[in-house]
Amino acid sequence: MSKTIISTPNAPAAIGPYSQAVKYGDTIYVSGQLPLNPETKEMDEDVSKQTEQSMKNIKAILEEAGSSMEEVIRCGIFVTDLGDFAAVNEVYAGFFTGDFPARATVQVAALPLGAKVEIDAIAAV
Repeated sequence: MSKTIISTPNAPAAIGPYSQAVKYGDTIYVSGQLPLNPETKEMDEDVSKQTEQSMKNIKAILEEAGSSMEEVIRCGIFVTDLGDFAAVNEVYAGFFTGDFPARATVQVAALPLGAKVEIDAIAAV
């Protein structure tokens, strides 16, 4: 098997030495998505809006790779305050229909660019 680098202008460009996603076989590994708007490069202060933008970024990358949110197997959510857990969950749930993927949510000391949330995903093609 060979790997394919996935890149789309519909999600923010990587801010470091990593790819938006890598497709390997029938699996797509989406890097952690900060809540940056790909057009404006800006980030809302509200954690719900940040969660929505991170999920939109994941969706755009998956679509570029020929997949969809319905094919997500696992997500990782990183938050700077577990007090935001309910707000993040409410927005996150709206991106899925039917069964939810496996998931881990952890609180971290800080995220790049001062974000309150970052989300990564693994999906099937």
